[in-house]
Amino acid sequence: MHKGTEAPFSGEYDNFFKKGTYVCRRCGLPLYKSDSKFDAHCGWPAFDTEIAGAVKHVMPDFTHKMLGAADELECARCGAHLGHLFKGEGFTKTDERHCVNSISMKFIPEKKDDDGK
Repeated sequence: MHKGTEAPFSGEYDNFFKKGTYVCRRCGLPLYKSDSKFDAHCGWPAFDTEIAGAVKHVMPDFTHKMLGAADELECARCGAHLGHLFKGEGFTKTDERHCVNSISMKFIPEKKDDDGK
């Protein structure tokens, strides 16, 4: 399986804060809303919560968990590797940081209504 991580501060969505939805690049499933994105200064796009049912949390095996590995995040529909989940850092109310590779997502801008709003 392909489960690499892009270099920090290299992804197109790291320092990107437009309104819209981030979808799985492989299958198009909506994963994250822009209002859950925050700047964690970690080098990857960070979200504090996913769209309900869109992201599967996969626990690392025992050996990796003992070494402090975070849960892996996968698209719930197609299983594409998204990134990792970190807890207990205190950045947001949810106390979670979904550290996601830009390469695993596409951004869909928020649509404006007929009045241009």
